[in-house]
Amino acid sequence: MTALRIGVLGASRIAESAIVGPAAELGHRLVAVAARDRSRAEVFAERYGVERVLTSYQDVVEDPEVDVVYNPLANSLHAPWNLAAIAAGKSVLSEKPFAANRIQAEQVAAAATSAGVRVLEGFHYFFHPVTQRAFELAGAGTVGEVTRIEVRMAMPAPDEGDPRWSYDLAGGVLMDLGCYGLHILRSLGRLGVPGVGGPPSIVGARAEQRSPDVDAVCDVDVAFPGGALGLSANSMLAEDFSFTIRIAGRAGDLLVHDFIRPNHDDGLTVRTAAGTVVERLGTRSSYSYQLAAFAAHVQDGSPLPFGPEDAVENMALVDAAYRAAGLSPR
Repeated sequence: MTALRIGVLGASRIAESAIVGPAAELGHRLVAVAARDRSRAEVFAERYGVERVLTSYQDVVEDPEVDVVYNPLANSLHAPWNLAAIAAGKSVLSEKPFAANRIQAEQVAAAATSAGVRVLEGFHYFFHPVTQRAFELAGAGTVGEVTRIEVRMAMPAPDEGDPRWSYDLAGGVLMDLGCYGLHILRSLGRLGVPGVGGPPSIVGARAEQRSPDVDAVCDVDVAFPGGALGLSANSMLAEDFSFTIRIAGRAGDLLVHDFIRPNHDDGLTVRTAAGTVVERLGTRSSYSYQLAAFAAHVQDGSPLPFGPEDAVENMALVDAAYRAAGLSPR
């Protein structure tokens, strides 16, 4: 496989694990970076071996030596710069959430379809074997008819000036963490899991606000056509990091220990009448699996498990969850 030439927007903290490490592992090149503060881009480039520092984000998306644009900017900047990259004919790997709301997501999806540009919303967890194994077992009826799915995500509070605390920058815990939980619930709705039977519908939501319309805690309840219930529970006020998926059925349950960071804990506990088994699915980064899949999609058309239309549906559910919690969508 020929190396992708990747342009990076911004000098964010997530980039090291999300793109720098996977690109180095897979043999892809980081050819350009730009940041609002050029000195930050220069430090980033020197630290991570990026070939060139450019003056602006627009310079990155228009650079003829860039094949793929990686967009880890603040949530409010995802849609505008995804659109700019699409207009320049560049494939886009966008950090989640895809946009600030459903309307923006629809605009990006329509632009990508019209231009024939490949775009992926970075739900990296999906590509790791621990997630795939959990979904496989649930779909195969290992725990019987599923009755409840819980996705619980918690992290310590970000710094005071962090974009996740800004409504104008499309912050909030549901945007940062809850979009994962809703994506997982939706993904299980597509897989023919016994007791699930289709996509989830929101039946309630509760939020604790850090400031007006900016949620620090948000729990979303859903129901599935097959009778199962689901929960996406999210907190940015926790003492430590915790990211679990629990799928409970009439014959047992499954627990993914850390679906966001399987490189820290790749465990999957399966409990049935036959006993309890802990499977280990490998500590290779989920971001590496994601980049490998996206590179294959860009270079030879290998199919992806979801695309821009999935991002629209996820953002629609995020918006609906905010309304159910009495908050305004971003």
